[in-house]
Amino acid sequence: MTIQRHDTKARMSRAVIHQGVAYLCGQVSGPEARHEGIKEQTESMLARVDELLKEIGSSREQLLSATIYLKEGGDFAAMNEVWDAWVPEGYAPARTCVCAPLPADELKVEITVTAAVSN
Repeated sequence: MTIQRHDTKARMSRAVIHQGVAYLCGQVSGPEARHEGIKEQTESMLARVDELLKEIGSSREQLLSATIYLKEGGDFAAMNEVWDAWVPEGYAPARTCVCAPLPADELKVEITVTAAVSN
């Protein structure tokens, strides 16, 4: 059994791949968007997902599932507007969205995804 870990630190790996499935750690917006609104934070967060997927040999078209954590339920529609523009038509993953406290006050959204990895 082969397990590949990417960018592993003491607490976590940014991605772990097992049997062709990648499990990404939670992604939040980059520092440039941390004090912006939900749309800007969602765009920044999804750009970071794109970067990590590319690093491990995957893409948006290979997403299997996504769990989105929103700090405020009132941000659901605005987040979905950005999400809908980001997900390629016909490639929507299984998805869950919940409201939950986030690890830093300025954060409004976080995502965890799984994706297939091309061999």
